[in-house]
Amino acid sequence: MFTGIIETLGIIKGIKKQDGNLHILVESSLLNELKIDQSVSHNGVCLTVVAIENNLYTVTAIQETIDKTNLGNWDINDVVNLERAMKLGDRLDGHLVQGHVDQIGVCKSVEETNGSWFFTFEYDASLHNITIEKGSITVNGVSLTVVNSMNNEFSVAIIPYTYDHTNFKFFKIGTKVNLEFDVIGKYVSKLYSIK
Repeated sequence: MFTGIIETLGIIKGIKKQDGNLHILVESSLLNELKIDQSVSHNGVCLTVVAIENNLYTVTAIQETIDKTNLGNWDINDVVNLERAMKLGDRLDGHLVQGHVDQIGVCKSVEETNGSWFFTFEYDASLHNITIEKGSITVNGVSLTVVNSMNNEFSVAIIPYTYDHTNFKFFKIGTKVNLEFDVIGKYVSKLYSIK
């Protein structure tokens, strides 16, 4: 489990394909604190550290993960949001985040608004994920509050700190992002679909 509060950024330094898997080499200031078998959220995708060497660590993604996330679009020198799994007893500053991406969203607009930023994202509503006005959403691993919730899109307001300390500063129209919808919203959605 994660909180959606990004600790630092990582830089993709290598991508190796092996059968249906991708082995991704990451450079990060967290390196000295990581260990093999540890879970780390990369743009909201929970991946396991499988190797640490030469100032890089490696995580592996299987085809299922590649198909449901923007991971297949990653390239050398891309910047990703990183968060280690939360410890029991820690403060929950964001919201409960599983690190299981539900689907990809696409940035529809970016507006600078008097010192902050307003981002709007579209997503495929046929997958039955929902947002709730003032509810939580995770975008590339960042815990955010939904505004302007609609059937297939929503917006978020980004403060300068979040903009400076996450990869939101690189988003433009058309950027594909990982979305994890609020676990409570997912539960409510399932209840209504049963009726």
